[in-house]
Amino acid sequence: MLDARATGLDELGLRSWARQLPQAVRAAYSSRSYRHPYALVACGSEPLGVDLERVEPFDQVFLQSICTAEERKRRLSCDGSAIASLWCSKEALSKALGDALAYDPRRLGSPIFWPDGTSGPWRAVSLPVPGGYVGWLCWRSARNQN
Repeated sequence: MLDARATGLDELGLRSWARQLPQAVRAAYSSRSYRHPYALVACGSEPLGVDLERVEPFDQVFLQSICTAEERKRRLSCDGSAIASLWCSKEALSKALGDALAYDPRRLGSPIFWPDGTSGPWRAVSLPVPGGYVGWLCWRSARNQN
């Protein structure tokens, strides 16, 4: 995670840094997300996705627009942090799956509800990020889980 305030980068500089890092480390797979003043970049040898979101007030309409039928049954709260985390986890997963824009969040279950953060070969973790933000990382593991 990069804090642009520590480096003097403006928003464009932050985005440029985040785009260049995967090339510098020659990563097979990479993912990035930015919410100024922060950027998250993940690199690895297997498909992965990372997302960073600012916690903001969300309404019930937004919540319903991103929930699967199963998630709606859970009667999720409209707490800004909970909704941001739900959205962020889905964004990270959709990036790991290959094309974040190809997935309808109403059809993509959130990794938040995966037992032990696993689903088949996929793994997910909530990242430690500064207060007022949420971050998630999802990746495909080459190792078998037994």
